[in-house]
Amino acid sequence: MELHEEVLISIRQIIRAIDLRSKKLNRDFGLTSPQLLLLRSVDESGKQTIRQLSKQANMSQATATSILDRLEARGLIIRTRDIVDKRKVHAKLTEQGKILLAQAPQLLHQDVIEQLESLAPWEQTLLLSSLQRLSQMMNTQDDQPTLPHS
Repeated sequence: MELHEEVLISIRQIIRAIDLRSKKLNRDFGLTSPQLLLLRSVDESGKQTIRQLSKQANMSQATATSILDRLEARGLIIRTRDIVDKRKVHAKLTEQGKILLAQAPQLLHQDVIEQLESLAPWEQTLLLSSLQRLSQMMNTQDDQPTLPHS
């Protein structure tokens, strides 16, 4: 098997594990992984705009806005306009949102977190930089099909 195929299989295994974790999270807490990720971003953000939150959570602004609509409808966040610049909108957790967030598990399974933390610092850095590089490589690819070389 070629290296790129082995990389693809590993990526598929990661995606499957994340999907399974997300389904359990949705079943147990009524939240998807992107919703929980955005809730955590709102909690940690202070006064970031929706655009800033979407970048922090690595999703499009339209996706973030759609997720925030659902979270607001459930009473987990409120959105307010900036006092100085009315074009800017900020999100804030409600008390119900804070309670749910405090009860929600980590996005990664605790065993994975513990295994990552048990790695030597150089291994943690190597793993993170490798994943970031792979992510960067995958996100910079054109969606246009390439023609075979003659």
